[in-house]
Amino acid sequence: MKQDTTKISKFLSYVLRHKPESIAMKLDADGWVAIDTLLLQASRYGHKLNRVILEHVVETNDKKRFTLSTDKSMIRAAQGHSSQQVSMTLNEQVPPEFLYHGTAIRFQGSINQQGLIPGNRHHVHLSDNQQTALTVGARHGKPVVLIINAKTMYEQGFNFYLSDNNVWLTDHVPAKFILAK
Repeated sequence: MKQDTTKISKFLSYVLRHKPESIAMKLDADGWVAIDTLLLQASRYGHKLNRVILEHVVETNDKKRFTLSTDKSMIRAAQGHSSQQVSMTLNEQVPPEFLYHGTAIRFQGSINQQGLIPGNRHHVHLSDNQQTALTVGARHGKPVVLIINAKTMYEQGFNFYLSDNNVWLTDHVPAKFILAK
């Protein structure tokens, strides 16, 4: 079941974060889609899912990447969107003094020059602990954890948001706010 769960989670991430149009699906501005629509469109494009499997994947996903509506009729990705269909309304939050960003050492030169940019995503993703950041960074190569002076950024007018799965989001982190490089 683990392999199937991983494969389904990757499929859900792809369609709910990046390419809903790949299965002729439309997300609302906050990234929500009816589960019935998702299941129907997934089936039409060769992905056999049912509600029980879907809920199992959502509940057991170690990164809590997906959110179900309270009545379990809708689903969305918690964060990480690159789809132009989505422009989530996020509530501004006051960040802790420091946040962390995990990346690969090979990206440090670029980061030192331009700071952290969202790339093809809507936001830069930050963690509230170094271990999570280290795990994220290791996915991209030899990891390094950058310490972000989030409180100072906030005090200087930068906005921070907290996603459904407790990932901190911001539009950009200028290099001057990165303490450990």
